This record gives sequence, structure tokens and C-alpha cells, in this order.
Amino acid sequence: MDVSDLRREYRRGRLEIDDLKPDPMEQFERWFQDARDAGVPEPNAMGLASCGADSQPSLRTVLMKYFDEHGLVFFTNLESAKAEQMRDNPHVALMFYWQPLERQVIVRGLSEQVGNAEALKYFTKRPRGSQLGAWVSDQSRVISSRQVLEMKLDEIKRKFSEGRVPIPSFWGGYRVRPAEIEFWQGRESRLHDRFLYRLRDDDWNVDRLAP
Repeated sequence: MDVSDLRREYRRGRLEIDDLKPDPMEQFERWFQDARDAGVPEPNAMGLASCGADSQPSLRTVLMKYFDEHGLVFFTNLESAKAEQMRDNPHVALMFYWQPLERQVIVRGLSEQVGNAEALKYFTKRPRGSQLGAWVSDQSRVISSRQVLEMKLDEIKRKFSEGRVPIPSFWGGYRVRPAEIEFWQGRESRLHDRFLYRLRDDDWNVDRLAP
């Protein structure tokens, strides 16, 4: 299938260095709020790229659950393929694509597991169905059918039919501490605006990149 004629011009906005906050996480917060205000579906969805000891890269979409000056946090099964890769190699990349705004944000940095108290604080806020689901899935493992999941879910529901659902020992979160953050604004004729923040000696330096 030839899709070379699928194209559009980007005319929604522009980005100049004077528009940028000195701190990239403050700039990210501004753009993230713009995405929410614009009604972008799941603006916290981000691509997570990781690479383990076998040097084979992997990419998947995860949901950022919060961010602050220390980085961006998501949660997952600690025995999943992505968790295994991050244990072997903590260097990761994230990407947000907010198509209605014609914007991308790319983050490169180091991943680290959050503490048990931080994971528990978030787990208790999850819907009960999501809490039960965390117990059910041996994430990334081969299963014979969906019926296996449904049977295990029924078992877990019975097990925790009364009271709170405890946090599994194999479930937790990761924080990505940025070393680089790029802000990309689509422009006409593919002459996009790109600015890259790099952390150097605890200070952020900003450069414009060619599209």
C-alpha cells in the first residue's frame, strides 16, 4: 500500500526561544495543560522506549500518572519485559504526541524504581477493578487464552471479596529523571520548531535544532 500522498501542513502554532520557560518541567507543565484544555484524548499517554542487555529496543505506550521537578512517574508490573529491561539498562526515552496541537515532547533520561510508600499511595487511589487486574496479569508472559485471565480474575475477586485489595509485591512504579527534553512544534513546509533542553552541571541549556 502506497500512502505517500497522506500529508498535511502544520499551521496550529509556532515556538520561539522567548516563549520557553527556563526550567523544562515548567514548560512541560504548560504544554501538558494546553493538551488537557484542548481535549486531547489521554494526554498522559506516552511512548516508552527501553533497551535491555540484549541491545534489542522495545517500545510501548504507558500512562504517566504524575510529574514534578524530579521527573515523570508511571506504574507497571515489576516482572514485565519493560521492568526487566530497565533493570539491565536504566536509560530510557519517552514521547508524548499531541496531534490536535501539532506538538511532540521527547524525554531522555534515567529510570529508577519509586519507593514502596510512593507506590502504595498511588495503588490505593486506583479503581478496585484496576487493583484486582494488577494481581491477575503475568505481564508480557505467554498465555493460552483469555479464559485464563478471566478464571484468575474470578479467583482474585473471591480471595479479596472483603476489605481492601493489597498491593502486589510485584507491582510498582518508575520515575524517569530527565537529562534531555525536546519540545517540537509542527510548522509549514516541514520547517518545524524544535528546542532541546540539556542538563549540564545541574543547569539546563537550551538549543534550537534544525527540523
